[in-house]
Amino acid sequence: MDIFIQQIVNGLTIGSIFALVALGYTMVYGVMKLINFAHGDMVALSAYVGLVLYTQFVGSGMPQAFIIILVFLITALIIAAAGVILERLAYRPLRNAPRLSAVVSALGASMLIQNGIMLYWGPNILTFPIGIFPETSWVIFGATITFIQAFMLILTVVLMVSLTMFINFTKYGTAIRASSINQDAAKLMGINVNMVVTIIFIIGAVLGSVGGLFIGIYYRGIEFTLGWNYGLSAFIAAILGGIGNIPGSMVGGYLLGLFTALISGYVSSVWAEAFTYILLIVILIFRPTGILGERVAEKV
Repeated sequence: MDIFIQQIVNGLTIGSIFALVALGYTMVYGVMKLINFAHGDMVALSAYVGLVLYTQFVGSGMPQAFIIILVFLITALIIAAAGVILERLAYRPLRNAPRLSAVVSALGASMLIQNGIMLYWGPNILTFPIGIFPETSWVIFGATITFIQAFMLILTVVLMVSLTMFINFTKYGTAIRASSINQDAAKLMGINVNMVVTIIFIIGAVLGSVGGLFIGIYYRGIEFTLGWNYGLSAFIAAILGGIGNIPGSMVGGYLLGLFTALISGYVSSVWAEAFTYILLIVILIFRPTGILGERVAEKV
């Protein structure tokens, strides 16, 4: 029983990362009906940027808590700016082009970012230092919860609740929801769709940057292919929950994290990826639009 509870804790921790990254895919797809294949590489970039910033600040004499806050905030700003540049250069010029053109542009942007990381930081694994967070841990019902796990779970929940409130109870959130339904109608109602698209890329990039820092701090080792591996898992999580559906991405992320942890704990970590695809196939057979996805009539 203790092992089961421990795997649940581990699964929720991993699921936090998947959910944060999956929300980036969902935000863009919900409005633009486009899969931002470069999103995973932006997550990888955030891990590298965070490592550089932490290395620069750690010897400055500032309190450790302030350094951590500073690293998260500056990384989020840098990745948000990169997200805006990505949208302006790779996606906006092709907004009225055939969908395949945007997909090719997204894949090209992904390869550009990934290879740029490799050229600048090298192909070898870089390691986050030990002791970024306190080594405190708690034993609850026989399961050990570390400080970093608790921090990841709490911050993820705070960000998700904040995003939900922003989307449902603010003027910009209303504009995003209107644009996701019909961009032409939104324009007729005076909504600046270009601004809406910029906002969703900023939100997706910020959430992805937090996920990237979580990956680096929790697993410590990072490499230039990190974005592809975690981006693919988060994309699967978004599909499981219902891509374009914000609560669905959250549910899909945690479901995938729990499933991966349980398979790794009770079967083998080698088979975790294979079973993940089996889970995806089974769910899509019975729910083609995902767990919380809705069938939408397509206009012709």
